[in-house]
Amino acid sequence: MEKNKLISWLFKTNAVRVCPENKPFWYTSSKIGPYYINTHFLYGSEEKANSLLKVIDVCKENKLGCSEIVLQLARKNFETDEIFRGLISSMCEYIKSNFNMKNIGYISGGERRDWFFSLIIADMLKIPHITIFKDLTAVLFQKGVSSEVKDIKNENVLHIADIITEASSYTRAWIPAVQSLNGNLKYSLVVVDRLQGGAEKLNGAGVESHALMNVDKALFNGALDENYITGQQHKMLMDYLERPTETMRAFLAEHPEFIQNSLQADPKTAERARICIEQNIYGLS
Repeated sequence: MEKNKLISWLFKTNAVRVCPENKPFWYTSSKIGPYYINTHFLYGSEEKANSLLKVIDVCKENKLGCSEIVLQLARKNFETDEIFRGLISSMCEYIKSNFNMKNIGYISGGERRDWFFSLIIADMLKIPHITIFKDLTAVLFQKGVSSEVKDIKNENVLHIADIITEASSYTRAWIPAVQSLNGNLKYSLVVVDRLQGGAEKLNGAGVESHALMNVDKALFNGALDENYITGQQHKMLMDYLERPTETMRAFLAEHPEFIQNSLQADPKTAERARICIEQNIYGLS
């Protein structure tokens, strides 16, 4: 698939947001940085993605009924949303081109955001889907019917996810859940790899890691070419990709008012700024 097409989808849906100059984002880690990624917005928009999450939060309480409801909504959205349709079609093509389909017995997806992509892809490729929950239980969904699953007889599984950072969900939940079914999580395909060591961790666990797009210079060069970001935003991103901690430390040293303003902002921002100061995350005196 054309990388430029995916770059434009990421920016059009706000799946990638770059901060205005001199206004980095606060992350949940109480660090700051110049971009945010919400890959599930590729469902079409933030509103559409949030409405599907709300449905999932209700329907996941009924584990046997959940997969069918999510798939029906994803199918309907596939028919009407050009970006989601383009993305899912591209992922199906990627799988056919890069994997030996005879080697894949099942596709899995983990609660919650993976299901945006995994259920409809399994449906389109006519491969049984293992719907994995955060408590490591799983349900088999095949030909429109959910059933309990105990043993998949050492079959290979392709896990589909929205994003990979450090692969902690994989090591904590998805790999053990598949192993407990006597299966082998052998492949992983994500929309976006943040290049934070997740692929290496997966390879170390015997999982072959694939991504449609990496968060790297090529992504932001493409965004600059297409005028999704300015030259100044691009420079901050390039510096950040090279040296994340040093770049943000230098920013804070140059803009002491940033922390002060954050402490007086909404409660969530103030809390993150306070932790940043208390833990002296950036080593500022």
